[in-house]
Amino acid sequence: WVSLFDGSTLTGWKAAESENTFSVTNGEIVARGPRAHLFYVGPVASHDWKDFELVLEVKTSRSANSGVYFHTRFQESGFPETGYQVQINNTNPYPSKTASLYGVDDRLTVPVGDDVWFTLVIRVEGKRIITKVNGQTICDYLEPENPPRKDEVKGSILAHGTLALQGHDKDSEVRFRNIRIRSLGAKTAP
Repeated sequence: WVSLFDGSTLTGWKAAESENTFSVTNGEIVARGPRAHLFYVGPVASHDWKDFELVLEVKTSRSANSGVYFHTRFQESGFPETGYQVQINNTNPYPSKTASLYGVDDRLTVPVGDDVWFTLVIRVEGKRIITKVNGQTICDYLEPENPPRKDEVKGSILAHGTLALQGHDKDSEVRFRNIRIRSLGAKTAP
């Protein structure tokens, strides 16, 4: 396991659209502000994974909306166009709830409440994606050949890439800590 967050700075991370959306307080990355994404651009695995297991602790405020992207790449603005988003949403009215694969394998049941720390696991191995909250499997998805995708998630295809944390809007506050990853196989990126 390798830590991706030193607990005191955003070293190894790069914000797109609004740097002020992300800050570090009490050993936590706090996402609150205008839409923005915080991409991991640090040295671990040259910020490029194919098969991996990611573990992080997350805490949401009431009505927060956020996500964790994987197999994505840095882009200056907009929602990431490549990779999958693992939704973080416990009480926001939007139907896709925490640990869903946004727009691909949406779950409508809330696995955990707001204002408490929970452990989110994202595991990608081959064409299989597993998400867990506090040890409970939420999604166990096997990507089919040539998966059908709506316009909004047309880039949600397994490949390789980096990670990103989402700051969704000024009314959403989400905290992240203890962000750790381990590779599960050889990196296949060029």
